[in-house]
Amino acid sequence: MGADRRAWPETMAANGIQRFTVPGRAPRYLLSARSATSRSESEFMHITLITRRLGIAAITLVATATAALGSAAPQAAAAPARDPILFVHGWHGSAADWNYMWGRFLDAGYSADEMARFTYDSTRSNKDIALEVQAQVDALRAKTGAAKVDIVTHSMGGLNSRWYLKNLGGVDFVDDWVSIAGPNHGTDTANGCLDASCTEMRPGSTFLAELNNTDETPGRVNYGTWWSPCDEIINPDESTVLNGATNTQTQCIGHTALLSSSTVFEGVRDFVR
Repeated sequence: MGADRRAWPETMAANGIQRFTVPGRAPRYLLSARSATSRSESEFMHITLITRRLGIAAITLVATATAALGSAAPQAAAAPARDPILFVHGWHGSAADWNYMWGRFLDAGYSADEMARFTYDSTRSNKDIALEVQAQVDALRAKTGAAKVDIVTHSMGGLNSRWYLKNLGGVDFVDDWVSIAGPNHGTDTANGCLDASCTEMRPGSTFLAELNNTDETPGRVNYGTWWSPCDEIINPDESTVLNGATNTQTQCIGHTALLSSSTVFEGVRDFVR
């Protein structure tokens, strides 16, 4: 006990603990108020520091997560430098009719994503086919981010695409429109077929009267036509010509051969630039 008492001032007292001795009773110990206050302040500062560190960590985590979500969000397609092109074939044709021009446009720097072609049932009314043209334009615009597209057509493709322009709001979404050998005012070869679309191509049909009424080239669209004096399908040959369009007469080229003419391609390419 004597040794413990000698060590008391250096051990217990140093920690702020006081001993009280009452004769005949065991000693009692009391933590001094000063020491308790000092410890409370120390613990408070320690807790505050931990809380502050946790707060900073939480803010950093939220900021990191927000940045990650932002980078993962889908980006809207940037508007292309030029209008994408939709190709529309003619009566009893198909998307394959455009193989030559498609390849030439690829050579000219267009990518396959900047162009579209499709095959439709050409026996139906051109009014119904126009709805397909509308869907194709919408899909191409959504795919490329373009505000407008260019439409290049052959033969009857010029009629259903014109119906889309004039009656389905297409003038707001088309920049340049091209008709190659289109029966824009009818052709007498249509007198020999009975399809709904074919009867619409007959000169003087109700469909053509409505399509050409008032304004043959409505809106702010740039209209261009290419026609041949040797077209064996479009009779009269000048049926393709439209008021208000840039009308180009080609050399003596057949109806289908116009699609594989280098001269016609070059003219169309320059027109839609």
